Amino acid sequence: MYKLGVDLGGTKIEAILLDDSLNVLERKRVATPKENYSEIIETISDLVLETSKNISDFSLGVCTPGAISKKTGLIKNSNTQCLIGKPLKEDLEKKLQKNILMENDANCFVTAESKMGAGKNFDFVFGVIMGTGVGGGITVNGKLHSGRTNIAGEWGHHTLHQNGNQCYCGKSGCVETYISGPALEKKWQSLTGEFKSVPEIILEIDSDFGKSWKSEFLENFGFGLANVIDILDPDAIVLGGGLSNIDFLYTDGKKSVYEKVFSDLVDTPILKNELGDSAGVYGAALLN
Repeated sequence: MYKLGVDLGGTKIEAILLDDSLNVLERKRVATPKENYSEIIETISDLVLETSKNISDFSLGVCTPGAISKKTGLIKNSNTQCLIGKPLKEDLEKKLQKNILMENDANCFVTAESKMGAGKNFDFVFGVIMGTGVGGGITVNGKLHSGRTNIAGEWGHHTLHQNGNQCYCGKSGCVETYISGPALEKKWQSLTGEFKSVPEIILEIDSDFGKSWKSEFLENFGFGLANVIDILDPDAIVLGGGLSNIDFLYTDGKKSVYEKVFSDLVDTPILKNELGDSAGVYGAALLN
């Protein structure tokens, strides 16, 4: 059976059609309608119909920002605000008259990387998203593990520092408030009084401010992933999202993690993703 995946992003919606050998047959990308739920439904529907116009038998997966609540069936925790509280899966199934598998971006990322990318030679993979937010997903023997309430892998919202930075989720001290892109940029601004993007900060990493910023980043990164290893002990960790392009996470970052793990033997590979921003759309196609 052919596999069709859709990645619903904040700025673009992408669709990909794969054959049984995972060869790409069609690939299309359009701009995401700005905060208009009905237009998003129409755009996804049109993209699916256009991408699948030459076939009839295909599975359909959708990668979405946010997750589906097992309690209500509605989208929650989405950076695309107009999706929150909406029955996206139900509305798309009605529109397309087709069953859909739907997962968040972290789950689609780890699905793709464990089957086609950096994690393909490992049985138990923890996939990490580090960008605007911090998320994660788990695959075991190539199968996604979502958990009892669909939150497995959400390490970005475990408490790193009690009574720490305030998080949009209502808690304080979440990992996301320390090692996401916006959190790291906010930290730099507090140190220097000047706003810079993370790539700009990296260019000043050898300055006094840069060394201080990097030291705190590595400490929080180390404790965050060491906690994951202590609980899950995965065969490999694959980093994704914009911050995965920071080279020192695979050297100094790995060292910081290893120093904090509760074991006398630590050799968990911490790997850079291989699929880049295509992981979401590949992962959506591979959900079935």
